[in-house]
Order: sequence, then structure tokens, then C-alpha cells
Amino acid sequence: MPHPAETAREKLLKAAAVLFYENGIAGTGIDAIIARAGVAKKSLYNNFASKADLVHQYLTIRHAELLDFYEERLATAVTPREKVLAVFDAYQDHAEFAYERGFRGCGLLNAAAELTVGDIGRDAVRRHKEEVEGLIATHLAEFFHGDAERAKVLARQLAFLLEGSITRAGLEGNGTLVLEARKMTSDMLGRL
Repeated sequence: MPHPAETAREKLLKAAAVLFYENGIAGTGIDAIIARAGVAKKSLYNNFASKADLVHQYLTIRHAELLDFYEERLATAVTPREKVLAVFDAYQDHAEFAYERGFRGCGLLNAAAELTVGDIGRDAVRRHKEEVEGLIATHLAEFFHGDAERAKVLARQLAFLLEGSITRAGLEGNGTLVLEARKMTSDMLGRL
């Protein structure tokens, strides 16, 4: 069965995703997105209220991509420890994803750094990071046999370790430091 042709919206989102990640939000103009997407300028405004709306949609897609990687990893995780590590594995998978000009770190954090406090996109990134921490806390609660408070405290620490590793990995251009953070986490959980 033939695949349906991409819509103008899909083309614009795909183009924006590449350009926002590679050049930053401020460094990517509407004309560049339209040119890369190969659509008419009117298509942009028929599908998005503004560049800010397009940025928000981009961030929503980035969030969904990470959750998809996580769900794939979680499907094979059995123990609570493996489930915690599935979050780190998902970040590693995202780091090793095929980027046109290499890995530059977390696309969500990169975007948030460019957005002003109170911006809807920045709030979306904060919610994403809180959700990731919540996933870790959920698995740690199982690890600690229902001790949600202990899980919450350690989840915060592991989330900091994870975010720090992905930020540094962006500077290195690969996910090696995420693997190192995963190993630290695995060793830590093995000692508890």
C-alpha cells in the first residue's frame, strides 16, 4: 500500500526540527524553514499561528521522540533497576539518533536556553524534564518497595545526573557521557 504524501504541515515540522536543532531557534528564520520544506509561505501561516507556535510544536515532537525511545527500552526492562536504566538508555538512543551535523545535546534544553522566562515553549521543556524525573521516581518507588519519599529524593539526584550527562554529551558530540552516567546509576542502585 503506498504511503500518503506528506502534508505541508508535516514538511514544515520536519524542516523546522532539523533547522532548530542545527542552528537554534533564533538562528532559524521562517524563510529558511519554508525553503527546506519546499512549501509556499502561506502554508506556514495556514498551519501555525506564529513562529512561537511552530517552536512549541517542535518541542512537543522532541518530547514525544524521547518518550518513544523510552517506551521501546521499557518494553524489555523487567526489574525496577532495569526500568530506571531504561530512562538513561532512552537518552542514549536519542544522543545516537541520526543528526545531520552531529549530536549537539538535548534539543529541548538547547531551545529553552533561547526562550524567555514564561515562554510557552520553555514551560513545555520544564514539564518534559519533570515528567522524566517522575518516570525515574515511579521506578524507584517500585525499587524501594513503595517508599515514595525516598524514591522522590533519589529521582531528583538521578535526574540531575542524567541532565548533566546529556548536556556534557552535547559538548562532546556523542552519547559516551550518558553511558557513563548510566553506569554510575547502575552501580549506585546495585549498592542499595
